[in-house]
Amino acid sequence: MASRLLHRLRHALAGEGLGEAAAGPEVEQFPESSELEDDDAEGLSSRLSGTLSFTSAEDADDEDEDDDEDDGPDPLPRGDEASGEDTEQNPPPDGQRGSQHLARQLQDFWKKSRNTLVPQRLLFEVTSANVVKDPPSKYVLYTLAVMGPGPPDRQPAQISRRYSDFERLHRNLQRQFRGPMAAISFPRKRLRRNFTAETIARRSRAFEQFLSHLQAVPELRHAPDLQDFFVLPELRRAQSLTCTGLYREALVLWANAWQLQAQLGTPSGPDRPLLTLAGLAVCHQELEDPGEARACCERALQLLGDKSPHPLLAPFLEAHVRLSWRLGLDKRQSEARLQALQEAGVTPTPPPSLKELLIKEVLD
Repeated sequence: MASRLLHRLRHALAGEGLGEAAAGPEVEQFPESSELEDDDAEGLSSRLSGTLSFTSAEDADDEDEDDDEDDGPDPLPRGDEASGEDTEQNPPPDGQRGSQHLARQLQDFWKKSRNTLVPQRLLFEVTSANVVKDPPSKYVLYTLAVMGPGPPDRQPAQISRRYSDFERLHRNLQRQFRGPMAAISFPRKRLRRNFTAETIARRSRAFEQFLSHLQAVPELRHAPDLQDFFVLPELRRAQSLTCTGLYREALVLWANAWQLQAQLGTPSGPDRPLLTLAGLAVCHQELEDPGEARACCERALQLLGDKSPHPLLAPFLEAHVRLSWRLGLDKRQSEARLQALQEAGVTPTPPPSLKELLIKEVLD
């Protein structure tokens, strides 16, 4: 709809009249490939300098054109800019006045409608793309910043994925959602020139558009495969680092995974937020930051609520009691809940620690 209205707007501004603009509706088409076909000879560094977020390939083009039309030619000739009286004495012709009125109406409509196309929008930007040599293989690792609603000073979450990761996601979603995926393009494979700056730059923008398209469709936005694509690799790496005692490195990944889940706004798995909070609590505790560890436990207990008996409930209660005692804070409520679980035979005495459960958990 917005595309057809903007099509009419361009004809109106060119003086072609309303009759030509209404001659036939413009057919909405998606490109065969999101991989940009225009020449981008400026190289990778210049391509990665801006943020791209589109609800469709066509919308992206329309937004650029809309910006150009807003600037437009001056309504006054250069010689008449200093005199308002000349303008009043020489009003524009009726046809021009009608075109300007139509242009304003369509511009206002587009500005209002494009803000309601996607109720919850995430922005994706490839911030770096590095060629990784891992003999015998060689690939490009794309690092994307994921920015969601929130304070402007909040640091964006990040993910690093390679072409095969995006391709696997595309293939899985196509198999499950043939209808919605029919209109979403994906950069094609190349037999050569995969590591040139031009190819990397085009694929970078293509991946940004691809994820934006997926986020624009509610049915796809809530798909488990998309949630796994964003969160699961981070959780696995964080778990591995925690198990090997690299708590400081693991803490960064746990925090990033928590932020990703918060920005996605949909559950990434039945227990993944709780596992993320468990990882954060363990790392903070091992790094001698009991205050932050206790705060993570409190957040988890809020999420658990009255979900008893949940396998993580007793370990979080036990950690909260121990950290509260260490900090000299009230622990009576958590202590009473833990004792009730033990007396009912729901959990052993003592219960398993968060670290033990985290090590044994299989993330799939």
